[in-house]
Amino acid sequence: MENMNKLILIGCLTLTVACQSATLPVESAPRAVTLTPPAPATATLVGSATPTASPPPLYFTEEFDTPSSFWEFFQTGGMDTPLTSFENGILRIDMPTSDTWILGIHNAHTYSNILITAKSSASPTGSIGLVCRYDGSKGWFEFNIASDGTYSVLIGQWLAPGVAQYKPIDTNPTGQLEAGKLDHEFGFSCQDNNLILYVNGMPLKKLDVERFELTEGNIGIAAASFSETPMKAFFEWIKVEEP
Repeated sequence: MENMNKLILIGCLTLTVACQSATLPVESAPRAVTLTPPAPATATLVGSATPTASPPPLYFTEEFDTPSSFWEFFQTGGMDTPLTSFENGILRIDMPTSDTWILGIHNAHTYSNILITAKSSASPTGSIGLVCRYDGSKGWFEFNIASDGTYSVLIGQWLAPGVAQYKPIDTNPTGQLEAGKLDHEFGFSCQDNNLILYVNGMPLKKLDVERFELTEGNIGIAAASFSETPMKAFFEWIKVEEP
């Protein structure tokens, strides 16, 4: 499955896959599977934007009209560095090489219960995602939609510089995503012990994540290239609001 390439970009990672249904149940504990990536990867801070005078309010809409120092971008994998830019009201990410992953973290505020919604598009190969409860020392939750019509929900954690562990909480195809197309409005809610996923305004899944004990952190975005490059991702806006 093409979006699994996203999962093996990171050196020494452990994957845990769960059998899931297509409705909105609370999910059971996953089954452990270990995969070894073909080459080690590094986690690199690839920059933050021009400083801004003050942070946005707790709940806000980011329309990328001006650069902001509250965005920090990290790269894992890939031979070349992705380029990020704020242009014409869009956050643009250019990935020149395959098997590249980039994480953008907005570090102005931390949240426990939060809903993140984004309007995004990308090349028809790769994945785009949203992040909640990011804590550099404890981990983060990530919701990705991929160009093959599948979605994945992951918990990530840095184990050491250049080494991260990802545990898939859920990964499945869905009729709410069209294979070969990455042009969606999608949402990700961290609410108490649950994660709730949305695609084009419709609920997709509800997942119980109490066992991971991740309670608060920053919000962010994610994007990844697969085998076909270059890959381009565009975020038109991101809305951060109460769930």
